[in-house]
Amino acid sequence: MDIDRNSQRRLRVQNWIFVVLFLVAIGLVGWLSTRYHLQADWTASGRHTLSEASRQLLERLEGPVTITAFARKSGASQLRPRIREMIERYQRQKADLSLGFVDPDQHPDRVRALGVRVDGELVVEYQGRSENLTTLGEQALTNALQRLARGGERRVMFLTGHGERGPEGRSNFDYGQWTAQLQNRGLRFDTLNLSITPSIPDNAAALIIADPRQDPLPGEAALIGDWVAAGGNLLWLREPDDAGGFEALAEQLGVTLGEGTLVDPTGQQLGIDHPAFVVVAEYPDHPVTSDLSSLTLFPIAGYLVTSQNDFRFQPILQTLERSWAETGGLEGAIEHDKGELSGRLPLGVTATRSLAGKGGAESSQRVAVVGDADFLSNQYLGNGANRELGNRLVNWLNHDDIFIRVPSRTAPDVSLTLTPMVSAVLGFGFLLILPLGLAGTGVLIWLRRRKR
Repeated sequence: MDIDRNSQRRLRVQNWIFVVLFLVAIGLVGWLSTRYHLQADWTASGRHTLSEASRQLLERLEGPVTITAFARKSGASQLRPRIREMIERYQRQKADLSLGFVDPDQHPDRVRALGVRVDGELVVEYQGRSENLTTLGEQALTNALQRLARGGERRVMFLTGHGERGPEGRSNFDYGQWTAQLQNRGLRFDTLNLSITPSIPDNAAALIIADPRQDPLPGEAALIGDWVAAGGNLLWLREPDDAGGFEALAEQLGVTLGEGTLVDPTGQQLGIDHPAFVVVAEYPDHPVTSDLSSLTLFPIAGYLVTSQNDFRFQPILQTLERSWAETGGLEGAIEHDKGELSGRLPLGVTATRSLAGKGGAESSQRVAVVGDADFLSNQYLGNGANRELGNRLVNWLNHDDIFIRVPSRTAPDVSLTLTPMVSAVLGFGFLLILPLGLAGTGVLIWLRRRKR
């Protein structure tokens, strides 16, 4: 085909048009990249993106959030890039979340005024409240935003004076570990001895009765009953052998303990020796347990019986079909005897009702009763999802439903372990086969061109 001058001119024009259009396309892509963002996180746990719980929390935060990072400009740790990378995940979900950096060496007065102690410390400010954060990570920052978003102090009262489990105790049966991590999420736990302080504070968000071993005085029982009647939120953790004296409260709530101790053969199938360790693997549809997928373990629990009243009951914890309520001893070989109740038995229920508040506004009262007090103790808190269940119960009682699903993030794929054989194959392939293949391809193309 002969190419004349006109053809050459048209080819040059076409080439220039192609170059111009190509440059315009690159410019448009660059402009679009400044307005739209596309991100894909292929890690197994999604550790480079925010969890669904964190995203929901950010969506519910009204108003701007200001984060000031006190980090030096230079240093071997490279704190500023790490901080910026993490905060950008939050900024993609909340546009009015801002990040600023301050060099602590250049602003010592500001460091002292804000109580900054370590390099890389964050000061998080929201709606006139602030908190210092020394740990860098999503769980720590999301928990800090939770505490700031609560908008007011949440006081959870533990009833004492009757041999109850201690909220700060370090014994196996106490709750020190559980309450310590909840305090990091903005909750405050106080003890209440009604024989010393004959009233329940008005600012108490919830009252916890944790396995009392002694009967309350008549006046104490009346105070608790009046507080529940007025709409107070309550978490009652019971044991099959719990003390009497709280029968009036049980009758008022319409929740009593059934006869016997729950026995679940599932525990023995999982390697648990004691027959009265109940394993809960399936959960009813409830805000507390709707997406709880891990097992929970309840040592020596009783089942609950509800009676019709003005509360609306809903089970949150049930045994499996093969369990039963053992009315005899728990020593030696235990079998299901005739007359013992069996099947799916509730060991945890919630009770709610609407009450008329001040000015005619309605308020919702929330009560939770669990037939076991050991599952939150220091000894058993780390089993399965026991800790998560306890956290959700307290958040639900405090009407902090948006905080129920804020899990701890894990990263199971932070390392890649290869066998010696796989490592040798990969090394041999990249160091020898791939270079030889590229070199051979180049030689082959050169020889073919020489023959033309």
